[in-house]
Amino acid sequence: MQSVFTVIGVAGSGGSGPGDDDGAAANVRTAVLTLQLTPRGDREDGLDQQQIEAQLRDRLATLPGVRVKVGQGGSGASYQLTLAGDDAETLERHAAQLERELRTLPGLGAVSSTASVARPELRVRPDFARAGDLGVTSAAIAETLRVATMGDYAQSLAKLNLSERQVPVMVRLSDAAREDLATIRRLPVPGARGPVPLEHVAALDFGSGPSEIRRQDRQRTITVDVEANGRPLGDIEREVLALPSLKQLPRGVTLGALGDAEEMGEMASGFGMAMLTGVLCIYMVLALLLNNFVQPLTILIALVLSVPGAMLALFLAGSTLSMPSMIGLIMLMGVATKNSILLIDYIVIARRDHGLGRLEAIVDACRKRARPIVMTTIAMGAGMLPVALGYVGDPSFRSPMAIVVIGGLITSTFLSLLVIPVVYSLVDDLLLRVKRIGRSKRDPAADPAAEPVDWAQPATSSTSATPGTPAP
Repeated sequence: MQSVFTVIGVAGSGGSGPGDDDGAAANVRTAVLTLQLTPRGDREDGLDQQQIEAQLRDRLATLPGVRVKVGQGGSGASYQLTLAGDDAETLERHAAQLERELRTLPGLGAVSSTASVARPELRVRPDFARAGDLGVTSAAIAETLRVATMGDYAQSLAKLNLSERQVPVMVRLSDAAREDLATIRRLPVPGARGPVPLEHVAALDFGSGPSEIRRQDRQRTITVDVEANGRPLGDIEREVLALPSLKQLPRGVTLGALGDAEEMGEMASGFGMAMLTGVLCIYMVLALLLNNFVQPLTILIALVLSVPGAMLALFLAGSTLSMPSMIGLIMLMGVATKNSILLIDYIVIARRDHGLGRLEAIVDACRKRARPIVMTTIAMGAGMLPVALGYVGDPSFRSPMAIVVIGGLITSTFLSLLVIPVVYSLVDDLLLRVKRIGRSKRDPAADPAAEPVDWAQPATSSTSATPGTPAP
């Protein structure tokens, strides 16, 4: 470790704490430690960040009554799922059962949930019928208790004007009075016909309950967080969904995915849309350049040829299909398409401008375009090799991207020189057949299939005339 930065007391969001300029109440029961690691090459044990996090989890697991989360920074991927329901007791009981089952899964990090620990609290149960008769609203009861126990909002406090600054003056009950139930019961609450003692409109007692209640879509929710500990989120999701507590959910309790798993699903759909948009744009540009709507499909076959190599490279390297690898697929799409364009464009130019036959043009294009295609692959692979080996930047993010590009380029390069010419020939035969059928429908007499032609004999022309008919 190079340094440890500790923050005790994390501000909440939208609280009602008095004296805070931002209006957020500080939670002194929470601490955040930010650890700055030494460079990986300077560590004597050679541990990576994931291994250090695993050691921290083991050391901190012995602390009683503490919820610990390790690795919420750059590499701290986690799997989150949320349980939602209207019955608070059933929801909390099932969430506790789910936590116990998750801790039995091997290879996972710490398991925590947003179910708040029960804390002492003052419980107020208004008597709405009595309060209605006395003209006391629930808002007035809440306002009276808040000012008496916590003080007013910072912007509503009276100010003591000094020569150079203002000092806010906060009035509230003393610590001893806030713990005295009899004193709280005698607090005056404003009503329609004058102040009313609090005990006349509400029942008060001390008890325990959750300090925070989370809701989503108006349903009470509890989110369970599982630290991935370097494991793929897809494998974790399959194991988690196979747990008995999730296969048999109680009535009224629903399940949903959050966090990295939800982002992974959204990213997959967004990646599919981006890939489809890119393919359509490439197709439209190629259709304009080649003045043909069918042959651009031959070029796009190179995209299909690059995917098996990319997936095989990820498998051999032990990586998973993640956001960096998807970015690498988009990069690979451009390079593979460029190699196919080099080949098809030369074939079209050779047939159109130099009068070569189809077979001669294909052979000549493969012979002359193989060198630039292979040079591009070597240059791109050599540039990506240090990234794939983890010598540049963060290997956990950049390495899968480079592995996808290298594997896809290798397969697309060799398969393009073999498959693309064959596909071009098949597509060209299909176009000739379609044109022949179109001409035969317009002029049946011009159908070449109606008169067999011996292509081995040279074409000859002969004229004949019947008696009394002028020769053509």
